[in-house]
Amino acid sequence: MNIFYNKEHVGDVLLVQLATESIVKTKVERAGDIAILKEAQTGEIKAFNLFNASNYIQTEAQGLVEVTPELVAQLETAITKNGAEISLDVDFSPKFVVGYVETKDKHPNADKLSICAVNVGDETLQIVCGAPNVEAGQKVVVAKIGAVMPSGMLIKEGNLRGVESYGMLCSARELAIPNAPSEKGILVLPEDATTGSAFEAPTK
Repeated sequence: MNIFYNKEHVGDVLLVQLATESIVKTKVERAGDIAILKEAQTGEIKAFNLFNASNYIQTEAQGLVEVTPELVAQLETAITKNGAEISLDVDFSPKFVVGYVETKDKHPNADKLSICAVNVGDETLQIVCGAPNVEAGQKVVVAKIGAVMPSGMLIKEGNLRGVESYGMLCSARELAIPNAPSEKGILVLPEDATTGSAFEAPTK
């Protein structure tokens, strides 16, 4: 689940995204202050907008809102008050983690792409990467499915030249790390970084 709020530019509306895939055809239903966005063909709820959001939640965020148990509880209260039927299945696990590149293989259909098997602690992800410096044996920063980059880009399951990819290996610049090098390439972490642990980008 990803949540966005920008009162100055959007108004007092909380935008809640429940699914990473885009809606093919949108069906909108209203329940009080909540507009529910569904996939028209399946009826699956993909997102909802909470109007007059400051009546229900407390946040000073301008953009991406940190999803906390407290915020989810406030959302659930708002959903109940407005008589909406929305189930919030929230994953509080970190979306930016330390990964270990177990293997690197050449992409069969692209000279500049590699297929990497990356251990992120509880699973091993197949990630297609175009960085020239990626190698097996590295500790790297992995943006998992559902992560939102500092640029606002949402990480989704992808297919690059016929190969499935389930995440992204990040550069320092993509992570908005101050004084990031201008050269292309992923950020390589120290060998003692703990695989699967949350990665917090330095702010100074």
